[in-house]
This record gives sequence, structure tokens and C-alpha cells, in this order.
Amino acid sequence: MKSGCESQKANKRRSIELPVLKNSPSQKDGIAHSRASRWRAAALITLTLMMIAHVIQWRLMGQTISPIEPSEAMHTLQRGAVNAGFIFFSLAILATLIFGRFVCGWGCHIVALQDFCAWLLKKMGLTPKPFRSRLLIFTPLIVALYMFVYPTVYRYFAKPKNEPLIPQFTNHLVTTEFWATFPSVAVAIPFLFVCGFMTVYFLGQKGFCTYACPYGGFFSVADKFAPGRIRVTDACNQCGHCTAVCTSNVLVHAEVNKYGMVVDQGCMKCMDCVSVCPTDALYFGFGKPLIKVPEAIKKNYSLTWGEEIAAAFVFLASFLAVWDVYQLVPMLMALGIATVTMFLAMRTWRLIRAKDLSFYRYNLKSAGAIKKAGWLFLSFAVVWISLNAHSGWVRYHESAGARHFENIRIPDELALARTNPAQWLSPSDRQNVADGKKHFAAASNLGLFVNKEALSKFAWVEYLSGNTEQAVELLDSAAAHQHGQGKALSLYYRGAILNRTGRYDEALANLEGALAERGDLILAREERGESLWQLGRRQEAAAAWSDAVRSNPNLPLTNNFLAGAAASLGQSETAAAYEKQADRLTPADPFFHWMLGLRLQKVGMNQLAEKHFGRAIQLNPQFRTRRL
Repeated sequence: MKSGCESQKANKRRSIELPVLKNSPSQKDGIAHSRASRWRAAALITLTLMMIAHVIQWRLMGQTISPIEPSEAMHTLQRGAVNAGFIFFSLAILATLIFGRFVCGWGCHIVALQDFCAWLLKKMGLTPKPFRSRLLIFTPLIVALYMFVYPTVYRYFAKPKNEPLIPQFTNHLVTTEFWATFPSVAVAIPFLFVCGFMTVYFLGQKGFCTYACPYGGFFSVADKFAPGRIRVTDACNQCGHCTAVCTSNVLVHAEVNKYGMVVDQGCMKCMDCVSVCPTDALYFGFGKPLIKVPEAIKKNYSLTWGEEIAAAFVFLASFLAVWDVYQLVPMLMALGIATVTMFLAMRTWRLIRAKDLSFYRYNLKSAGAIKKAGWLFLSFAVVWISLNAHSGWVRYHESAGARHFENIRIPDELALARTNPAQWLSPSDRQNVADGKKHFAAASNLGLFVNKEALSKFAWVEYLSGNTEQAVELLDSAAAHQHGQGKALSLYYRGAILNRTGRYDEALANLEGALAERGDLILAREERGESLWQLGRRQEAAAAWSDAVRSNPNLPLTNNFLAGAAASLGQSETAAAYEKQADRLTPADPFFHWMLGLRLQKVGMNQLAEKHFGRAIQLNPQFRTRRL
């Protein structure tokens, strides 16, 4: 046994004094403040102000350059609509192939949001800790392939043989509907909170970029081939300042030591590492990229392999549960929510199993006992995950209801020919109506928000099942939450159903509302003419039908209405001309002739109605049993 003196000598021999750089007036904890961060902040603030100015200019002028957003490139790939977003995304990828991910670090509004949230957290004394995963790092590329490559591949296999793979390009650089592809303000605010503050708080300063941003999936691939990189000279002394200030979760000091450059594709060229290097050993320069890394640097990951697999399943389940639920949550927001759900689920698992656990400066569990902060964390996690599960339940019923709705085959014209279309439903239609009604009711009754599109579909299955009044109420609720084309269609269907039930004043108001939203909705003009006719305003009705025919001459029912109106006014030649035109347009389909007969009979044009009833029976004698 050694004496105390000998022990002290041994300890002294084992103790190695490490070099510590002296602080300068501009340094804190031995690390200089980054000069580049101020320039980058100025660039990102300028970008944000330009985006705000873009919106203001659109609001004032009524039209503007289409959104400079990479997601807009999907419309170019799918429909050939060349817009500003496609041009920006293409140029950004080309720039990344040369300079690396400068666009991400210096020109992305989501990066600006994350940096701002990280700055706020640091002001509160909380420094975001990076979360490292082996599997979830592939999420951005997978989502990018789904968004931008899958549509073209699908088009290749699904398109007719004579249709070109690349759609004909059209100019969409200027638009009057700037906000058409963006979420509403009510969705945008939680979107920014989730994809900004929450992902930074739980996953680190670039958490959303690392595990959710689909555009980064392409940028990271392009960065691999870029000659522009952070490089190093022989002056590097491995102080680690560069890694300490890196907000992209890159082990800068280790990579420049091993490879002579930064090869991590997450590097966004923020230049903080270059700015704080005490020996000016780092610089941005051009050279041969290291495309194939001979040996990866060992990293400390946040999860074990078993936890990685579980985390991937939780992430996928959460994403599918919330994506487009209530037709409110956009894909990027769903990805952000899924990353937070994954983190909370895995940390909750650790909280239950571990003896000691902390998060930031908070002690969640100590010596097997969950502390107050731990109970708060656990409560938040349970509420968050429960909301995810509830969203998944609602999403399932919405999706199932929509599938049954799409499988209903009865034509709208035939279904709207009378108030109770049950007799026209095939056995499969009856089953789809019943199942669709069950799923839509479940989603509507227990949902936390209104799905305006699902309400319209719910209304249709209610109408087909004979619940006309319920359908009218649901369409009214749907129209109250919609705008544009969606609102116009809900008002049109509501007006058509009200026409069949004899509530012509209400029908007229709805149809005029539909036309106010969409003046080119010709069927609404046709129905409006019927409302006016039934209200005794026959000259106005004839004018409405004439207006519809001028917009589209190929309307069999409208031409029949005009024939009947002309006959009632004693204009036999005009009536014959319209009737001849209607006969030319009417297909040899017994269902279509029967529908025409029902609609004409409803407005009292009985002679024309009998003609079409007879034609339906001639084409299919079984229709004799359907005669009213």
C-alpha cells in the first residue's frame, strides 16, 4: 500500500496540464465571437423582409411573381407549369454543386427561424443539444424523392402511350393566387412554432434541416460533389473551437484533421468555424471533393440500434397520423411533428427505464425516482403522443370515408334528378354509401377541427342515403368554412338539392352565391334558371339558360329547358331548334334519358319529359317498371 506522499506523487505524474488559450476581449470561454454570424443574420433578416415585401406587393397589386418556394417545382414536374419556385430550386441545386450548401445557410427562411429560436433559447440560458440518429438522417432524401421524383416515375408507367413523359411547359411566373398553395394563417402559426421552436428545443439548432427538410435531401446529395468546402492548413492545433460553434452538428475539428476538409453533407457553410479559428487555419476554398470517404469518423449517437428502429417506426406512424389530417396539416409540418413525437417517445422510454436522466439543466429522474421536472416532461409527452394517436384515428376514418366516397359510381346528374335517389343505387353503391357514412360520422363526431372537404363528401353520402335535410345542413357548414372553388361547389350542390325539395328561394340564393365564387360554373347557371322558372320568373329563367348555352352549347338538359320555355311562349320554331340541338347532344343511354325526363317533369315541361321517358324505355324495357 502506498503512502499518502507517494500517492500524491503518482497523481501528479498522471496529471497532464492541457494548453488553454488566453481569452481576448472578444472571447468568452476561450472561443471568439463569430463575425460571420452577424453577416449571416443580416442576410437572413434581409431575406425575411423581402418575403414580407413580396406578400405586401401581391396584396396591393393583385398579382405578383409566383412563390419562390422549392415545393412549387412539383407543379412544374407534374403539369409543366414553369414558376419562380422551380427556377429558384434548379439554380440553388446548381449553386450547391459548386459552392456546397451555402443556400441553406445564407438563404433559407426556415434556417432563419431556427437560428432565431436558438438565439431565444440561449437568452433563456438553454443551449440546444444536437440529437444524432443513424436512420432518421435519410428522411429528407426519401421525402424529396417522393415529392419530386415519384410523380415523374408514376407518370411514366401510368400515362397513355401517346402522351409525352415531360408535360408541355407553360408560363406561370406571374400569378394572381399567390397564397393558393400555402396554408392559412391559422395553420402557418403552429407550423412555424413546431418547425422552428420545438424542433430546435428537442433536436438541436438545425433539427428540422437534419431530419425533416426534403429540399435538404437534394442539397446534401449535391453538396457531396461540390468542390467548394471548408478546408484546413497546417496551422490547425485541434483546439475544437470550430466544432463548438458549429450549429449544423458537424465535428469540424475531427473532419479537417482526418480528411483535410469538411465532408459532412450537413455543413451549411455558415462560416462560423472559419471566423472563430484562433490560428486562422480554416478557410473556404476549392479543390477536389472527397466523394468516397475512406473511413467515417465515429460519432456518439443518441440512440442504440434497437431504439433507432423503434424511433423510425414511431416517426413514420406519427407522420402518417398527422399528415393532411382535417386537410389542414401540410407535409412539412407533419414531418416536424413526427420528429418531436419520436424524440418524446424515446425520451419517455428512457425516463421509465433509466435510473438517472436529465434534459438541459433539468433533472428528470435521480436514483430511480422521477422528479418534478420529470413528471412535467412525462405529462407533456403523454398529451402530445395522445393527440398524435387521436389524429391518426381521425385520419383513418377520413381516409376510409374518402375511399368509399370515390368508389360510388352513380352519376351526379342521375342522383340529383330527384330527392331520393336510392332506387338508382347499385348494391356496391349502397355498401359504399353506408360505409362512407359510418367513417365520416366517426371522424366528424370526435374530431377536434372541421374538415371542410370531408363535410362535402359526408353531405353527399347522406343525400344518397335519403337524408336530404342532413345533407343540406352539412353543405351549409362546409360552405361556411370554404372559399373559392370548394365553396362554389358546396353552394351549387346545396342549391340543386334545395331545388328538388321545392325550396326555390333558398336554392336561388345558394346558386347565386356559387356563381359569385365561380362565374364559370355553368351547371350553377342551369340550376339557377330552374329556380327562377319555379318562382314564376320565366323570362329571367330563359335568360339564365341562354347564358349557360352561350358559355357551353353542348348542354342537353339546358337546351331542353330552352325548348320547353320557347314552346310555353308560343315560339315553336325556336323550340324546335333547341329540341333538335338537345337530341343531337343526348347520348343513347337509358339512365340519361330518364334523368332528363325527371328534370323536365319537375318544371312542368311534360311533353318533353314523356318523350325522354319513352326513349329510355325503348333503350331498356326494364325502365317501364321505374315509371313514376
